[in-house]
Amino acid sequence: MPRFTTVALVAGAALLVRRAVRSRMTSAPLWPLPSLETPVSGYGRGATVPRRVLVTGRAVPAEGVVELRLEGERLPSWEPGAHLDLVLPSGQVRQYSLCGDPGQADVYRIAARLIEEDRGGRGGSREVHEQLHEGAEVEFRGPRNRFPLVDSPSYVFVAGGIGITPVLPMVRAAEAAGADWRLVYCGRSRATMPYLAELVRLGGDRVTVVAEDEDGYPDLAFLERTPAETVVYCCGPDGLMDAVSAAMPEGRTPRLERFSALAPADGTAFEVELRRSGRTVAVAADQSVLAAVREEVPGLMYSCTQGFCGTCRQTVLDGEVDHRDELLTDAERADSMLICVSRCAGKKLVLDL
Repeated sequence: MPRFTTVALVAGAALLVRRAVRSRMTSAPLWPLPSLETPVSGYGRGATVPRRVLVTGRAVPAEGVVELRLEGERLPSWEPGAHLDLVLPSGQVRQYSLCGDPGQADVYRIAARLIEEDRGGRGGSREVHEQLHEGAEVEFRGPRNRFPLVDSPSYVFVAGGIGITPVLPMVRAAEAAGADWRLVYCGRSRATMPYLAELVRLGGDRVTVVAEDEDGYPDLAFLERTPAETVVYCCGPDGLMDAVSAAMPEGRTPRLERFSALAPADGTAFEVELRRSGRTVAVAADQSVLAAVREEVPGLMYSCTQGFCGTCRQTVLDGEVDHRDELLTDAERADSMLICVSRCAGKKLVLDL
């Protein structure tokens, strides 16, 4: 065989190999592990399909709070209580409740309070405040609703600060339905409480405003006398949600919306077997599964690290999971977990990795 023919064949084979490898890496983000027919990274799962919207308006509904108007074509519908996973310019993912009108097609509204780093902020809210101006494009996934408004003849809503955002559409819906409702709205001061004037106009004396600099902390004793048919909703700081839960009648619990991961409690060490890669990793009592597994699989995808965005979702083949996320449904929890926050309830988990 002439030399030039041999060279051509070798070059052609190398090109085919490179194309095959590139295709394999595209289809399997955990390369060199085998690709899966159904992604386990959180992308491509219905509500997690990325979409893009345009920032078409900004407003300041309270001190330290910015509201964004987001517009796009054929945006998914939503109901009160839903939130978006917003993919910020840095790639960080943050969750923001939809606070606009579900009946307004192709328009979303969200509001974000600026949380400084010395108060526990991780930079996401600062990106929203400083980088998402009119004309900016931003990616989102969702909406999701883990805080749905159920049908009821009466409601009690308790909101603290920026926790008013998922509650606002609920109050509007309750009013439109002719339901009996009451709102206790708490904040550091009236100036820091977004949508306060609108809510007072809407509800009149059904809205109790508790500004800490004027009134101290809210009196929640009335919750003990809440009728059985009244549904109680609460969103706000953990302390407020804990207080509402403690004030409820015996045997009843409020419906809560949390945007912070559950704090580790009684953590114990355990092992995680990565079935497809044939490796086993030890997870320390104070370590997340994500952190331990990434030492073996550095390319593992993750984002929020708080159990909300679903990016780190993995299939569980064996073992009992201590679920600590705020995303997965009961059906999804039967065979998967979010490894950024959830742990093992026993000695060993087996993941399809």
